[in-house]
Amino acid sequence: MTYALALILVTTVTISGFLLAVHIGFRAPRRVERGTPGDLGLEYREISIRIAESKRLFAWWLPVTSDAPTIIVLHGWGGNAEMMLPVAIPLHSAGLNVLLLDARNHGRSDTASFSSLPRFAEDAGAAIDWVKTHRGAPQPKIALLGHSVGAGAVLLEASRRHDITAVISVSAFAHPEWMMRRYLDRIWIPGILASWIVFYVEWIIGYHYEEIAPMNTACRVKCPILLVHGKADTRVPVSDALAIRNNCGNESLELLLIEDADHESVDKVEEHGHQLTMFLKRAGIIGQAPTGYGNG
Repeated sequence: MTYALALILVTTVTISGFLLAVHIGFRAPRRVERGTPGDLGLEYREISIRIAESKRLFAWWLPVTSDAPTIIVLHGWGGNAEMMLPVAIPLHSAGLNVLLLDARNHGRSDTASFSSLPRFAEDAGAAIDWVKTHRGAPQPKIALLGHSVGAGAVLLEASRRHDITAVISVSAFAHPEWMMRRYLDRIWIPGILASWIVFYVEWIIGYHYEEIAPMNTACRVKCPILLVHGKADTRVPVSDALAIRNNCGNESLELLLIEDADHESVDKVEEHGHQLTMFLKRAGIIGQAPTGYGNG
């Protein structure tokens, strides 16, 4: 074996190993549900939603009535439907049908080659189509709620559609590149290598970051948006929520900041279920807000 051939072989193996490490490093951990809504005394049924390539998504359907409005709830990276139950409870109690969804590679949904914000959005879109097909009402009112990357996903999907009445974004990052660079900084990846990883991931997912960044997609959403963010969130700082709001300058975009809530504090969000419900009333998805009620 010549020196040149050996060098090519070593280089190829090194690059291949590095690319594999990137894919493993960004792979979402799968956490399968251990409990059910029935454990909390809620009526529910398991459903299966068909998507592309004969894949299926797992979800819990928590009905109220066939003609009630529906909110679709999507978890974050490494999450599942069960983790979002706390925030679903006050919404269900307010009279909303709730669909708790597992994205691909998460919970009990099928496996895919990789996960990404756009794929989360595609899964949210499949859930919307399921509701519209299987609901009794011919034109059901639908709201979306997402956490973290799920929040970015529901903003992206809502920006593409005209059939969403309201969106609640919980702990959304403003820009995927900002989020990735914060993560790479935490694990001490050098600047040049980090830039290459950021570029490679953008190429893999098939979208420019600017196109899918919540600070941009939120500006294209045509319905009211509530941004919910914990003041103690160190993974996605409050400045990201402010960046989304300030970039849009949209009067129909509201901001709710929660004291002592970190990135995973879904239980803290549940404590503010009344404010979520009042936002949905102002958005027109359920009832009417009391006269003179201000932004939460």
